[in-house]
Amino acid sequence: MDAEFLPNNSHLDSAKDFSRRDPHLRRMAENTYIFHSPIIQELPIDIPGIYNLGGGRQIGKTTLLKQWMQRLLDAKVPPEAIIFLSCELIVDEQSLHRIVSSHLSDMPNSGMRYLILDEITYVSNWDKAIKYLADTGLFDNVVVVISGSDLVMMQEARMRFPGRRGKADKVDFHYYPLSFRQFLQLKGILEEDASNLDIQLLYREFDQYLIHGGFLTAINEYAATNRISKGTLATYSDWIRGDVIKHNKKEHYLREVLTAIIKHYSSQISWRNLVSALSIDHVQTAIDYIELLESIDTVFVQAALIEDKLVAAPKKQRKFMFCDPFIFHAAYSWLRPTADPFNDSIMPMVNDTSHCAKFVEAIVATHFRRHYPTYYIKADSKVDVAYIKDDKFWPVEVKWTKQIRPESLKQILKYKNGEIWAKPQHEGNVQGLPIIPLPLALLMLD
Repeated sequence: MDAEFLPNNSHLDSAKDFSRRDPHLRRMAENTYIFHSPIIQELPIDIPGIYNLGGGRQIGKTTLLKQWMQRLLDAKVPPEAIIFLSCELIVDEQSLHRIVSSHLSDMPNSGMRYLILDEITYVSNWDKAIKYLADTGLFDNVVVVISGSDLVMMQEARMRFPGRRGKADKVDFHYYPLSFRQFLQLKGILEEDASNLDIQLLYREFDQYLIHGGFLTAINEYAATNRISKGTLATYSDWIRGDVIKHNKKEHYLREVLTAIIKHYSSQISWRNLVSALSIDHVQTAIDYIELLESIDTVFVQAALIEDKLVAAPKKQRKFMFCDPFIFHAAYSWLRPTADPFNDSIMPMVNDTSHCAKFVEAIVATHFRRHYPTYYIKADSKVDVAYIKDDKFWPVEVKWTKQIRPESLKQILKYKNGEIWAKPQHEGNVQGLPIIPLPLALLMLD
């Protein structure tokens, strides 16, 4: 094995010491909270094929893959049948083909083999090498797992590898930041049955989720220090900038686009109005930047719903939000740097009624989009979320205020299947529509 790949393959020297010697698993073990994603159990062991693991930066995809390697070793897979290659060290498709071919030739000829290609989108024209390797039979009896932070990778794989993905029911895996339910399970607060959960405790934990979101680094740092450091925020914002620059985009345009998203956060606005105060000359340029931010799981664009067709309304305004509250805080701290962003910006915004309501609405929308096509309704007035399930839409209104006024519910009350997710800690109803404590409703969604 080439020397640069050895640090991620310490299992070849000693399988029993893998969790202690591997850099990612060793750092994971130092944390207060250790997360085991369900994806670890879902990734196949005995069905060859090409599998995708997509997700944003800094959410733990590499650590997840190392945990999966540990699962393989625990299942008595021979260490020499597992190889982990970091594609940050591979330049182009020819290098990828040569390196993969060489390592496959060194693996056992019999039995299932496991090839992990981490962050494959660093390799230019990576798909050509993967397709060629599959077509020439080198992936026969190989479970190939490719990961990337650009979700376009998953779409390209669907189009370019037809018939080569394998026979498993699921071949694409999207790794999100921890949902609110997963966060509670991580802390040991929530078991499968949430019926006996202390509602006040639930709300206190939700207040914390507004601060660190579902990012494990931030969750563990907050658990240890009761704050989020400037360095942790910068780590994520640096990744955003790096990915955008890697796609030949300009940093000052990125700054303007992120500023516009924050200014109009979770509000209805047209593309043209979003960029009207920017130096960007063409609306399409702004669209290109936001589509890139969507592809790296940073931004979610929520379109309005055409109710009778269950599709997005192309001419109506959109709502722009980040995929996790931690991403908001990281972007804001880059745009408006201070010596102490936790006390200067994060806590003041979380404690501000107006800002907090926008965070909460974005959390609800982005939780839904993990499971369903998710829109909002714009008619006589608006409904915050409309998700598609069983060939119909289900409207949800978010009210993060102590008092719910019926006049603010005009639109949601038109739908018999609507729900109101609200700040009060008790259930109720308005004209037959249920009012559900919002953190509790998030648990039921997940």
